[in-house]
Amino acid sequence: MQLIDAGRNGPPIAKLDPLDEIPQWDTPRGILPTGLVAEKLRMAKPQPNSVDIEKWLKLIRADEVGPVTFAKLVKHFGSMDGALGASVSELSKINGVGIKTAERITATRGKFDVAAELELAEKLGVWIINLDDERYPPVLKQIYDPPPVLYIKGNLTRRDNLCISIVGCRHCSLYGQEQSSRLAHFLSSAGFTICSGMARGIDTAAHQGALSATGRTLAVQGCGLANVFPPENKKLFELIAESGACISELPLRSEPLPENFPPRNRIIAGLSLGTIVVEAGLNSGALITAKAALEYNREVMAVPGKIDSPLSKGAHQLIKEGAKLIESVEDVMDALGYIGEQLQEHVSAAAAKASESVETPLFDAKNFKLSCDEKTAYDCLNKEPLHIEQIIADTELAAGRVNAALISLRLKGLIKQLPGSLFVKR
Repeated sequence: MQLIDAGRNGPPIAKLDPLDEIPQWDTPRGILPTGLVAEKLRMAKPQPNSVDIEKWLKLIRADEVGPVTFAKLVKHFGSMDGALGASVSELSKINGVGIKTAERITATRGKFDVAAELELAEKLGVWIINLDDERYPPVLKQIYDPPPVLYIKGNLTRRDNLCISIVGCRHCSLYGQEQSSRLAHFLSSAGFTICSGMARGIDTAAHQGALSATGRTLAVQGCGLANVFPPENKKLFELIAESGACISELPLRSEPLPENFPPRNRIIAGLSLGTIVVEAGLNSGALITAKAALEYNREVMAVPGKIDSPLSKGAHQLIKEGAKLIESVEDVMDALGYIGEQLQEHVSAAAAKASESVETPLFDAKNFKLSCDEKTAYDCLNKEPLHIEQIIADTELAAGRVNAALISLRLKGLIKQLPGSLFVKR
């Protein structure tokens, strides 16, 4: 198997014919290619767990054993059985372990209830794989601290080797939501899998953008898969599991504690050829994902925002430090180096086709006979949210007339109302 660079300075990945990984969208709308039909059928039930997953769970759930220590133990003893049966004296000889850590490992490596975990996983439709399983994502396997086990609800495919992460802040602007959704939709339309963390804001918009293109998306949770966080994303969780996968390295019942999210962010970065930051403050967790991507020699990209917005500070800082400024999917392809060069023509064509579909309004104002007040109010609006008080001021109409016009325009599907008495054109 030939290896190539994932990016200009990226780690080697298994060479693929990129176009083999991309669905061809020139079939009639609503008819999926045979391969995708088969993929949907495989999603109906979980896949089997990895061989010897019980042993892997016993070791990784022992106190003081994280991904790096786990790898040291297995390498030193040569097998899972050897690591599980090692004495305190034998464990303490490993660099970085020591007597106290060795004592903690031996005291706790049999305490995790593996049988109950596997039973719950079966009930939830979750399957568990280890690092030696051929189904383990090859791009994630190449980072220096890959999760020894992954819990998966949904399905992983070879198409997920072409994965881009889109991350950002939870309390984002409408602009941020739109850019996240737009990039996810266009990249997904071109055959890329979109990865994010299913958090509120930018993450949710990214997943929704991919789903709107009937594409694949991966959600990496900062809790176990028996929980959904945030809870309002339960339906989104289900949709992602049907059209991609929800993933976690944590035990099924783990709560969404703050300390779980930085390790979660490294998995998001590790699954992807590159990470796009859409909106992020200087203390945003999205910057942790970007830092992990840099450490793994993956591409880091950022979408610019308003220069006076705190939500733009993180993305702008990344751009100053050398992150690729992203305005379009063509910019993403340019950042991806060799792979992007191979896919440039296909991605541009797919994005243009998706753009025509997305930007064609469901209702055209030209098809309606608008009253004078309706036309005045409609002409006052654009894609930027406008407060009703500003609309009244700009149109110089009485408040009652503006309200009546806006209600009529909403009923005709020409505008939409946002929280806070804000209105935008559809």
